[in-house]
Amino acid sequence: MPLSARAAVLLGLLGVLRHGGASGLLELSLGKFRNVLLNQTNPVEAVIRNIASNVTVVIFQVHAQQSDVVISFDKNPSANSSGTGVDKGLVSILRPQQTVCTWYLQSLRASQVLSTAISIPYMEKDPIPGGCNLEFDLEVDPNIYLDYTVVDIQLKFAPANLGYTRGANPPSCDSGAGQNSRWRLRYDVYQYFLPENDLSEMVLMSHIRKMSEVQSIKANGIKMLTLTTDDKTNVYFSALPGQGVIYNVIVWDPLWNTSAAYVPVHTYACSFADLVDNCSSLSKLSTKVFFTALAILGLFTCFFGHRFWKTDLLFMGFIFAGFFFFVFITRVTGLGYDVRLILTAVAGILGGLFLVATWWRFGSVLLSMFIIGLVLGFLFSSTVFFTPLGDYRVFRDDVVFWVTFSSVALMIPVLFVGCPRILNILASGIVGSYAVILAIACYVYTSLAYITLDLLRRILNDYFSRAYTNVPFQTNDFIILSVWTMLALSGVTVQLRRERSEVPFPPHPYVTWKQERERRSTNVLDPSHHIPPLRERIHNKILHIKEFFQKEQPAGERTPLLL
Repeated sequence: MPLSARAAVLLGLLGVLRHGGASGLLELSLGKFRNVLLNQTNPVEAVIRNIASNVTVVIFQVHAQQSDVVISFDKNPSANSSGTGVDKGLVSILRPQQTVCTWYLQSLRASQVLSTAISIPYMEKDPIPGGCNLEFDLEVDPNIYLDYTVVDIQLKFAPANLGYTRGANPPSCDSGAGQNSRWRLRYDVYQYFLPENDLSEMVLMSHIRKMSEVQSIKANGIKMLTLTTDDKTNVYFSALPGQGVIYNVIVWDPLWNTSAAYVPVHTYACSFADLVDNCSSLSKLSTKVFFTALAILGLFTCFFGHRFWKTDLLFMGFIFAGFFFFVFITRVTGLGYDVRLILTAVAGILGGLFLVATWWRFGSVLLSMFIIGLVLGFLFSSTVFFTPLGDYRVFRDDVVFWVTFSSVALMIPVLFVGCPRILNILASGIVGSYAVILAIACYVYTSLAYITLDLLRRILNDYFSRAYTNVPFQTNDFIILSVWTMLALSGVTVQLRRERSEVPFPPHPYVTWKQERERRSTNVLDPSHHIPPLRERIHNKILHIKEFFQKEQPAGERTPLLL
């Protein structure tokens, strides 16, 4: 966080403590943020005075990082006059001649909680967020309700209503579906990423201001989709544990070309309170060990994969078998994560050994290269859908997605069917270097891990297709992407230069062994023809070892004396 922004936040907080914190009164101005310390025992009264007559609605909202706060119209909160959460707001519909608004704030913790508050005014032609609420407790509910799992995030909000003048009756929410009703309204959903690897309160307080007002949201947020009144007002996004994200919705009235913003909501898709697997330490020890070992083998394969052909087969077979085995046991069993990861490692090793043994016995380079090409093809296809292309609505359909994904993946082995050595060198360089990136992701957050993680989520979760998979791409990701690119280019270049004068692939070991055995058995002039069989050589070695440990007999007469 820049020093100037941090200083501004701290000065604002000191101003609150100096002017309102001690007396329990918080004086606000429309459109201005104020930081305030809340606790459970002393509610804070927030007041706005001298509201202009052209203002018809005021949305008051308060935000905290991880501790729930209560915002209410009354000193004694009730279900239909208050809201509780880390991001909550209330809509005040102004009466004629009303110039003052009052709300009450407190936290649910005895200790002090840092929060930030703002009140935003709207005019009579501006739509009213949550004005047609039929699902939640508040009569007019401008809040976005967020639920998350380790896989996805769900946003829900109440439909808006048309604006109206002070003292008038609100437009009916159910009257017709024409251009003179709320059905003409449109909803734009925006996403904003906090700085990576930064979980501080100050950063959240400064950045959530960018997602509270309409113009600021449009300038800083990423527009993800637009909903009409015919669509359900719930949206799904892929979860990014440990990465702070802010969401908001702008409701737009196309007739008057006016807009209003809901109350922004944020999440880190993790818990700050958990002792294990909290927001500061998301990767399990088993995950770190698994991917660190895979990265070591991948780094070796990146530079020496084609030269050490059997090691390359072991690496690719491990990835291919391990991936599908993990999918299988996750879908059909309820085993814990650590157990599944251990079994996946075992299955991967067996799969790699099977690929090596198959090549040794049958010498099928075609089969081996098809598996290697599929691994590279899956990574390439996952990278294609990692781009904004993957969020196109047409790919919400599982049939369309999997047909397209498989076609792109199969394109790689088909294109390189005539040059298997080039394919193997490209696969070992690109896939081997990506294994290093996955290991880095266990220790430092990077969005590049979601190239393959989002594919795994889509396979394992039936409803993940409805989630938008946009991820941040910040300085940290550019650095790690540069590392991946340099490793891949270096590995491919080194192998191409070293292998250009060598045979494309090593000779078939089983055929070579049979030919050598036949040559030794028929060519008596070959010195190796006179080499004893393996069993006899082992027996001789054992005898030699025994003689080494036998006690030496004394010199002299060794026969018994004749009587």
